[in-house]
Amino acid sequence: MTIPASYPPADRADLVEDLHGRLVPDPYRWLEDTGSEPTQAWSAAQDGLYSAVRAAIAERLSGGPFETGRLTARMYELLGAGHVSAPAWRGERWFASRRAGDQEHGVVIVHEGDDERVLVDPIALDPAGTTTLDAWQPSKEGDLLAYQVSGGGTEESVLHVLDVASGTEVDGPIERTRYSPVAWLPGGQAFFYVRRLAPGLVPDGEEQYHRRVWLHQIGSDPDLDVEVFGAGLDHTNYYGVQVSRDGRWLVVSASAGTAPRTDVWIADLTAAPVNAPVFAEVAVGLDAEVGAWIGRDGRLYVHTDLDAPRGRLVWADPEQPGLWHPLLAEDPQAVLEDVALLDGGGADTTPTVLAASWRRHAVSEVTLHDPTTGARTGTVPLPGLGSISGLVTRPEGGGELWFSYTDHTSVPSVHRYADGAVSVWASPPGAPAQVPAVRVHQLEATSADGTTVRAFVIAPASALDADGSPTAPVPTVLYGYGGFQIGMDPGYSATTLAWVEAGGVYVVANLRGGNEEGEDWHRDGMRANKQHVFDDFHAVAQALIDGGWTTSAQLAIWGGSNGGLLVGAALTQRPDLYTAVVCSAPLLDMVRYQQFGLGVTWTEEYGDARVPAELDWLLAYSPYHRVQAGTAYPSTLFTVFEGDTRVDPLHARKLAAALQAATSAPLADAPVLVRREVGVGHAGRSLSRSIALNVDELQFVAERTGLGVPR
Repeated sequence: MTIPASYPPADRADLVEDLHGRLVPDPYRWLEDTGSEPTQAWSAAQDGLYSAVRAAIAERLSGGPFETGRLTARMYELLGAGHVSAPAWRGERWFASRRAGDQEHGVVIVHEGDDERVLVDPIALDPAGTTTLDAWQPSKEGDLLAYQVSGGGTEESVLHVLDVASGTEVDGPIERTRYSPVAWLPGGQAFFYVRRLAPGLVPDGEEQYHRRVWLHQIGSDPDLDVEVFGAGLDHTNYYGVQVSRDGRWLVVSASAGTAPRTDVWIADLTAAPVNAPVFAEVAVGLDAEVGAWIGRDGRLYVHTDLDAPRGRLVWADPEQPGLWHPLLAEDPQAVLEDVALLDGGGADTTPTVLAASWRRHAVSEVTLHDPTTGARTGTVPLPGLGSISGLVTRPEGGGELWFSYTDHTSVPSVHRYADGAVSVWASPPGAPAQVPAVRVHQLEATSADGTTVRAFVIAPASALDADGSPTAPVPTVLYGYGGFQIGMDPGYSATTLAWVEAGGVYVVANLRGGNEEGEDWHRDGMRANKQHVFDDFHAVAQALIDGGWTTSAQLAIWGGSNGGLLVGAALTQRPDLYTAVVCSAPLLDMVRYQQFGLGVTWTEEYGDARVPAELDWLLAYSPYHRVQAGTAYPSTLFTVFEGDTRVDPLHARKLAAALQAATSAPLADAPVLVRREVGVGHAGRSLSRSIALNVDELQFVAERTGLGVPR
C-alpha cells in the first residue's frame, strides 16, 4: 500500500467566535458532527492514510521484536497470567472477579468450600465480546448477586440480579444505572441504588445527569421504585450508598461531578419507614472529601482530607454524626488510602487492630495501630516497593485481612495477613510470563516553579552501570496523566515490559493533578493551576535528557483521556522536545469540552468556559487553539473509539485536522495519524482488542524512536 504524498483535504472554515471579548477561531467545528457526510468522508480518508502508514511501519519492523506477529504473541504471554480480585466474603462463600490468561473478559466467580462456579461471564452473554462487566455486589447473606453490564463501549450499565445457588436471573433489567452502587438490606429482598431520571423528565442534553437514590424491592417493576434522596440537589451529582451490616444505618454521599468535595448524610432506618428515611448531616458544604461508614462496633468512621490534605481518620457516634473524635492524624509525607478494623469475630465486635494503607511518594505501605488511640503498633510486610489495593475483612469480623499487591514486574496477586504474617492467598489462574530483568529507579526533576516531581524509570538491567546510571541514551517512552486525583502507582504492565525487553526505557511520571502527594498536590494541578501539570511533564522529559537516559530524537510521550490532554498540550507547547506522541481518547478543545459527553461534570477540574476568567485559563493551554502554522510537529498517533461516551472523538478529529494543515514536517517524516475503532468505548474492552491496540501503539513509537528496528 502506497503512502499518500499529502494529508486528506479538510475544509478550513473562517469561523471566529467572540467569547467574552476574546476572538476564538474554530476552523474545524464541522468535524464535531459525527454523522455528517463530510465528517464521515474525512474519517474514511484518515482510515486509509493510517492503514497505509501502519503497513509501512509493520514492514520496517519486520524481523525485530516489534514484528506484528511476534509482538502480539509476546503481549499474550505477558498477559497470560490473567487476574484475580480480592475476595468479597459472605459467610463461608466468597466472591471475586477473575480472568484466565486466554479469556477475553473477566468473570464473576463464587467459592463454596472446594467448589467454584462462574456466575457472570460477559462472553456467555455476548459471544461478540462487546459486552463488558461494569460492577457487581453480592447481598449481605450472599444468596443474590446484583451485577451491571453495558454494550459497545457505551458504559450505559444495565442492572440485573441473579440467584447465586441456581444462577438464574431473578430481577432486572434496570436501565440508566451507569456508575450506580448497590446497597443491600439484610434479607436480600430490597436494595438502595442510584439511577438517572427518565429522559423525558429532564431538560434536553442533560440525560446523562439527574441521578437519584432509589429503593428497589426484588421482583418489582423499577418504575414503581421509591425515590429516597437527591431531589433538589446539584443535577451533576454522583451518589454513593451504603447500608450497615445490621441494616440500621443508611449512609449517602454526594459529589457534584468530579469536584474534590463530598457531602455525606446518615439515616437511621429503624426510626422511620425504610422507604422514607430521615437524614442527618455528617458533613455538608465543606471544601473537603469525606468518606463515612459504620463499623462492626457501631461507630461511624470518617476518612477525610478536611484540614489534612494527605488524609486523616476520625470517628463519631452515628446519633451525633457531626461530632468528630480524632483517631489517625495526618502523616506529613504519606497519603492515607484505606483503613480496616480487625476484631475477635462473631459476637465480639470490639476492635483489636486498626490497619491503615498509605502511599508514600506513590509507593504503598501498611501500618498497624491501636484502634482506640491510633498509636502505631507495627507494620504489615509487603513483597516489595509496589502498590496495594483494598483492605478486605470478613463482614462477620475476625483477625484476617486481604489485599491485592502488584509492582512493575509482578502481576497482581491477593495476599492474606493474619497472626502477624503475610502469605499469598490467591494468584491469577494463568501461567505467569518470564519477565525481562529490569531495574526501577525513582527520578526527581525540578518543575518550572521549583516543585520536585518524581517519576518511575523502568530500564533494562543490561543498560545500566554499577551505580544504576544509564550507559547510553536509548529510545524512551514517557507516560503521564496528571488529573482527577488519579495517581500513577507502581503496577504490572505488559506494554511497559515489552518495551523494556526490547531495550527501551519506560517512564511513568507522578505529576501534579494526581493524588500521589495528597489533595494539595491535586489542587496544584487543576483549574487555574493546570499549567503546572504540563510544566512538570516537560521537567521530567528534560531531566531524562540531561541525565543521559534519552534524547529528544528518541523520546516519545504517551497518555490517554486526561493524559491525552496532557500529551496534546505537551506537543503543542514543546514540539521540539518530543519525537513521537500517542494521544488516546483525548480532551483537546478545552473551549467546548463541557458541551459533549460527560464534560459538564469536569468543570471543577478544568474550569468553565462560560466564565471569562476561566475561559482564559482554558485558552492558555487548549491544544486545539495553540496550533501554529509552519511548526514542525512530532509524529502523532491519535487513537479514538467511536463508542466513547465520556470523551467524544471529535477532540482528536479537530486537532488532527489542525496539525495536518499546520505542520511543516513532511508526512513521510512525521505523520499525524488517526486510528479509529468502532464497537468500543473509553474503558472496558476485550483482551484481543486491548492487545491489538497496544501492538499498534508500540509499533508506532518503536519505529519513530528507532527501537527494535532491524538494520
